[in-house]
Amino acid sequence: MAHNRKTLIVGSGCFGLSTALELLKRGWTDVTVIDRATTLPAPDGASNDFNRIVRTSYPDPFYSKLAQDAIASWKNRDEWDDAYHESGVLVLGPRASDVDYAHKSYLNDLEMGLRVVLLEQTAIGQVFPPGTDVGSLSHLKGYLNRDGGWANAGQGVSILMKKVTALNGKIIAGKTAAELIQQGQKTTGVRCSDETVFEADLVVLATGSWTGSAFPNAGNIFQATGHCIAMVQLTKEEGNRYRQCPVVLDFESGFYIFPPNDQNLVKMAVHAAGYTHTGANHISTPRTITSDPETGLLIPRANAKELRNGLRMVYPGLADKPFVATRLCWYCDSRDGDWVIGYHPQSDKSLVLATGGSGHAYKFLPVIGRLVADAIDDKLSPDLVAKFAVDRTPNQPDESRLGRVVHELDLTQLCKPADLQ
Repeated sequence: MAHNRKTLIVGSGCFGLSTALELLKRGWTDVTVIDRATTLPAPDGASNDFNRIVRTSYPDPFYSKLAQDAIASWKNRDEWDDAYHESGVLVLGPRASDVDYAHKSYLNDLEMGLRVVLLEQTAIGQVFPPGTDVGSLSHLKGYLNRDGGWANAGQGVSILMKKVTALNGKIIAGKTAAELIQQGQKTTGVRCSDETVFEADLVVLATGSWTGSAFPNAGNIFQATGHCIAMVQLTKEEGNRYRQCPVVLDFESGFYIFPPNDQNLVKMAVHAAGYTHTGANHISTPRTITSDPETGLLIPRANAKELRNGLRMVYPGLADKPFVATRLCWYCDSRDGDWVIGYHPQSDKSLVLATGGSGHAYKFLPVIGRLVADAIDDKLSPDLVAKFAVDRTPNQPDESRLGRVVHELDLTQLCKPADLQ
């Protein structure tokens, strides 16, 4: 059924584009996506990178099942080409615990009938291909989930953009939303920093880590946090040797590392609480290569050392390679790790939030727009309405980052060239 409600989606990342595609599939005829970046996919957006983990391994069955649906879609090469790589995911946790994130995730994956191999009685190193130099990892336990891997994030977003435009959706780059236009409780559009006005019957804020700073009245259950990433360059021979390795994800330390991509780059990061970057308004705002071209990619030197230690723990033979690149990847972190999807409670059903990815939304790129579209259509189940509500009391702590504390970014502690060696 055709739906001619004029819809403006602010943000062309995972949430924004997936929502646009789903609405167009449902017969909506006037859908426009705008983005602050002049080049798309946005070079500093969380949805644009050469890899993101794709896993079903969650203690929450909702996310596990949704990820299973997403992976089924990712595997369809007619839809997503070769963006998805099923390398397997090695999920690790503390040896002394039977109630940790990793173990509860294993029970969910097992319940869903996935191809999982418990490694309590098997040396973890046996899941890696011959010839790779792997640390003992004897202080950890875990399991290999063969039904997972990683996706080329930038490629996935580019494919999604083409899908949106093929259904006559409009995507406009270089438009930075400055304020919502409102009449009482009704949102009627967006004014951009260049004074362009986009009128709309429905506005969807899918602005990721920029949501809090761009729209300070949108809610207080989320904030922008920066997370540290580093890369090493392998030789062609090394790349071939390590290419069939699984993604390694250690929930005890938060360290994770990918197999090399086609350019023989290996990316690693730490899933932690991250850094805030607050200004005079006390609202955390992303600091990226766009806002700070000279130093926007640098990470704190303490985190460079932490990443080096993680690399040495997993792949000691690669641990002396210099970091050829670093960056802070900015998330929109909710206070409980659940997403923020639904009508703003004071919007007269004219303003929707689709954000709060909390570092684990991208893998759901093929399906996450269904949740937003269901919320718009008032078809979301009551439990999910409550789970994702803009004005909810946080449901519970984010289990994947228990005990980790957010710190304010100290610009005097950013790494120097010597710290990358």
